Amino acid sequence: MKIAVFGGSFDPIHNGHVELSQAFVSLLSIDKVLVVPARVSPFKLRAGATDPRHRANMCRIAFEGYDNTEVCEIELIRDGASYTVDTLRELSLYYPGSELYLITGADAFLTIETWKDPAEIFRLATICALPRNDDDIRILKEHSLLLESMGAGTRILDVRVANVSSTQIRELVKNGGDISGLVPAGVARYIREKGLYLPKTVPEYEEG
Repeated sequence: MKIAVFGGSFDPIHNGHVELSQAFVSLLSIDKVLVVPARVSPFKLRAGATDPRHRANMCRIAFEGYDNTEVCEIELIRDGASYTVDTLRELSLYYPGSELYLITGADAFLTIETWKDPAEIFRLATICALPRNDDDIRILKEHSLLLESMGAGTRILDVRVANVSSTQIRELVKNGGDISGLVPAGVARYIREKGLYLPKTVPEYEEG
C-alpha cells in the first residue's frame, strides 16, 4: 500500500491543501492519505494558535467525501516534543510493508536535511514536494539532488494548486473579509460558528 503522510499546522486547512493531497493521489497512485495536524505547544496556544481539536475538526470537514483520506491525530496525542521522524516510525509500525510518502511544502523540502534524524526520515519515506511557482521547480530539483546524495528518495511534481495561505485566511477573517472559495464551505462555516480568528480572541474548545 502507498500511504502519503501530509503534516502541517492546518490553521486553518484550505483548498490548496486539499488540491495538493489529491494531486499526489492521482500522480503517484497513492492508496491512502493521512492528514496529520501538528501539535502546537501550550506557549504558542496562549500566544494565539488555534486549539488542535479545532484544527483536527476542520481537517475532517475538509476531507468529507474523500474515501482515500483520513485525519490522523498521532501528533496531537503524543506527550512531549513531536518530530516527523517519530511520526514516521510509528506509522511504519502501524502499516507494515507499506510505502510511505512524506508530502512537504517547498520551504520544508529545502530544509528537511536539518530536521531531527534526517537519515532515518529518508529511510522511512520518500520525500515529496510541489512547487509554488515556476522558479521553485529548478530550486527544488537542485535540492533533490542533494537529498538523494544523502540517501533520500524524492519526488517533485510539476503541477500547480490554489495559491492561498493559512495566514491570508486568518487575516481575512480578522478583518471581516470573505474566505469563500479559499476554504471548503464546511470549514468556512465551522470558522464562523466557532468564532475562530477573530481579533484578540483565542476561543476555548467546546464540544458540538
